[in-house]
Amino acid sequence: MLHISLISVFPELYRSFLQTSLLKRAQERSIISVEADSLFSYSPPKKRIDAPAFGPGAGMVIKPYVVQSAVEDKQKKHGNAFKVFFSPHGKKLDQALLRDIAKRLKSFDHLMLLPARYEGMDARVEDEYADEIISIGDVVLMGGDIPAMIFLEGLLRLLPNVVGKQASIEDDSFTGALVDYPAYTEPIEWQGKKVPDVLRSGNHGAIEQFRRAQALERTLDGHVQWLREHCVDERDKKDVLQKLPAHYVVLMHDEVLIGKKEIKPGVTSVTSLDIHDIARSACTYGLSGYSIVTPLVDQQKIVQTLLDFWLNGQGQAYNQNRFDAVKNVTINKSLDDVIQKITESHGVAPLLIATSAKKVEHRGMITFFDQEVVWRQKRSVLLIFGTGQGLTSELIERCNYVLPPVGGFSEYNHLSVRSAAAIVFDRWLGINLKDLS
Repeated sequence: MLHISLISVFPELYRSFLQTSLLKRAQERSIISVEADSLFSYSPPKKRIDAPAFGPGAGMVIKPYVVQSAVEDKQKKHGNAFKVFFSPHGKKLDQALLRDIAKRLKSFDHLMLLPARYEGMDARVEDEYADEIISIGDVVLMGGDIPAMIFLEGLLRLLPNVVGKQASIEDDSFTGALVDYPAYTEPIEWQGKKVPDVLRSGNHGAIEQFRRAQALERTLDGHVQWLREHCVDERDKKDVLQKLPAHYVVLMHDEVLIGKKEIKPGVTSVTSLDIHDIARSACTYGLSGYSIVTPLVDQQKIVQTLLDFWLNGQGQAYNQNRFDAVKNVTINKSLDDVIQKITESHGVAPLLIATSAKKVEHRGMITFFDQEVVWRQKRSVLLIFGTGQGLTSELIERCNYVLPPVGGFSEYNHLSVRSAAAIVFDRWLGINLKDLS
């Protein structure tokens, strides 16, 4: 049995919480036992449990010896505890962290939760005792009690025998890369909305396929960052790529700014490196096509000559990987030609997303966390990169959206366009695993 010690300024907050649903049942079945105690009971009579913080600023901080007394008392009674503190600076709580803590907790018979109040606890207490410090998100509450309840509900579901059906846990949202599919029950029709026919068909294969498609759509509609952090299954990757709106990239050698002393609109030359490197990046991230735009006939011929080498038998025999990337490259005389071809392919014009190495003012500024804003429109996407000194303001104004410049913490910001393209593809479409288990 796991004993849980709750040490709080307001232990009365937990009374009804602990007598509800599965928490109550887990106690009745002797899976867990819980005690909620007041921090005030560990302070000398007529002494405050808090004191003003050292240094300028308002706020009261819980004294370290009060927490020390509580920890030592509880561990003397129930053994060494896995101790969890709650603070905005802690690790952000998610299902992966809950699973990790549930595994680590197997070595303990005692769990201690220490939610703070006021300005928090003396930092030395966390340094001394905390096995984990948890935040429920980028938000500041009046105290750590609600986060402690959220943590406890999420954690206890993962302990053996707390939840009746193991499938309820295995199929939960955030157990894998996808959130859960929508569920329906009686009546068949309500408020003019019907339960999907496939769910009443009895065809288990069709039902599984429908539910997976719905889970994919829900995930892409509101949980892209979770997906990017946890998508390791090859089937998931394949299905996500098929579900995503088609993405294209165009490298502009026209409608760009040129010059050093006098910056003005002009035309730039195509380079072989830009053709090959951006083609390989585009293929890696699943883009449907890469277009190069130049109005210069001689430049078009040079590019086509390079493409012809890689697209005929000789180039393919020499390097299959290069062939696979370059076969999606086209040369066009204008951006309008690129847009027209994508429109003909999908039946609707693509959403245009401009990139820039400089900050620009635009009505459609978005970030690399705004994929849902774009993808909900169910339209193809064209990412636009400029050569020279970047895209003209007139071209940027045509676009539906503009992404911010990429860069690091340094002041230097002079990436090649092929490097910038690879970074943008990764931030917009890349997998960035958070959990390697």
